[in-house]
Amino acid sequence: MPLRPAALTSSMLYFQMVIMAGTVMLAYYFEYTDTFTVNVQGFFCHDSAYRKPYPGPEDSSAVPPVLLYSLAAGVPVLVIIVGETAVFCLQLATRDFENQEKTILTGDCCYINPLVRRTVRFLGIYTFGLFATDIFVNAGQVVTGNLAPHFLALCKPNYTALGCQQYTQFISGEEACTGNPDLIMRARKTFPSKEAALSVYAAMYLTMYITNTIKAKGTRLAKPVLCLGLMCLAFLTGLNRVAEYRNHWSDVIAGFLVGISIAVFLVVCVVNNFKGRQPENEHTHTDSLAQLPMISIPRVESPLEKVSRIQPIENGQEENSQGRSFKDCLARLFSWIMGISHCEHLQLRTTSLPSQKSHDIEANGLSLHWTSSLVTIHS
Repeated sequence: MPLRPAALTSSMLYFQMVIMAGTVMLAYYFEYTDTFTVNVQGFFCHDSAYRKPYPGPEDSSAVPPVLLYSLAAGVPVLVIIVGETAVFCLQLATRDFENQEKTILTGDCCYINPLVRRTVRFLGIYTFGLFATDIFVNAGQVVTGNLAPHFLALCKPNYTALGCQQYTQFISGEEACTGNPDLIMRARKTFPSKEAALSVYAAMYLTMYITNTIKAKGTRLAKPVLCLGLMCLAFLTGLNRVAEYRNHWSDVIAGFLVGISIAVFLVVCVVNNFKGRQPENEHTHTDSLAQLPMISIPRVESPLEKVSRIQPIENGQEENSQGRSFKDCLARLFSWIMGISHCEHLQLRTTSLPSQKSHDIEANGLSLHWTSSLVTIHS
């Protein structure tokens, strides 16, 4: 028994909530537990790529994590709520009911206003992408175990005990470091940059939302300025990570690619460039065409093909060879003529007999009668 639209909508809602809960739990395990062990990457003695000074804890950065996470979580929520409210009020004021989404029935007594539905949908997809970006970044950091530019300042290796007489000597293993284990483990997780990925994801998502949603006149210059300002803030966040020796250029570029890719995928493939449901009249024509039954014409073997294969025999008495050859030639000529003209004047009449099938053909004054074992031509 097919599900009703309301039941199907409720089932899909529960399924999406399960996916969201799973994504949040996976991000939590990556961020706050030791479930996934970090790859221990070695280094060369006195490697200049990892000898930068330690810039201090993350809270002392020019863009601390608290500020970054607050902006990434709060600004999109504020912009989307204000934007959707303005668009909805504008549609009501101009009575633009054709472009306005219909009220969605989600249960026996629950109705969702299009303003609430669109806002929850866009914010839900944004939240899912935020956690997905965090998962991608943490997975990359755990797998690669790339070292931070200030790794040796935290590792504090004993070069004498390690026998680092040459710069080309490679050191591997956790026992080479004598510093704080927690700081050392954090210094092994830099590729890709989490701050760069989250900032550019939020900026790209908001940029595409503003570009595709706000269609008011007089915003030809305001929209580019706002969008470029958001992208500039994300770019400056990545530059700050490199300037403070917290990440390499490769870490920041990889973070930018991860954030941009996830934002573009969600906007284009999931929310369809922030477009709502199409009006019902646009689906009427396609739905009516889709519901039409398919008409299939079975292929019936042409009687002319049977005539050309059946050897003419007289019923009850023998005919002379001249009469038989004349009828045979006449039948072949008839088949050839009717085959070229595509049987335009052919009228087929079929009758059923107890033991065999009988067929009559009338075309251009010529009558042809045959059964499964007898062919007779009448002119």
